[in-house]
Amino acid sequence: MKKVNIALSFDEDKLSALEFSLKKEGTSTQVRLEETLAQLYEQTVPVPVREFLDSRAAPPARPRRPSRPAPKERAVPPEREGGA
Repeated sequence: MKKVNIALSFDEDKLSALEFSLKKEGTSTQVRLEETLAQLYEQTVPVPVREFLDSRAAPPARPRRPSRPAPKERAVPPEREGGA
């Protein structure tokens, strides 16, 4: 699916404090917002709609080609003895 950007306004000092605290936890504002938005989507959008969107997003299954057999090695004829 195509991704879109969401713009939000938030107090700069509060954002700095939030980023500082989240960095200590090994995460970021971006990651936490994405997780929260995904959770909101799952809680709000009905399952049939999510399933429909998921089916549209999945690429169609391509039939697999049968694998080629390994090429057979040709036996090298033994050298003739006694010159020809």
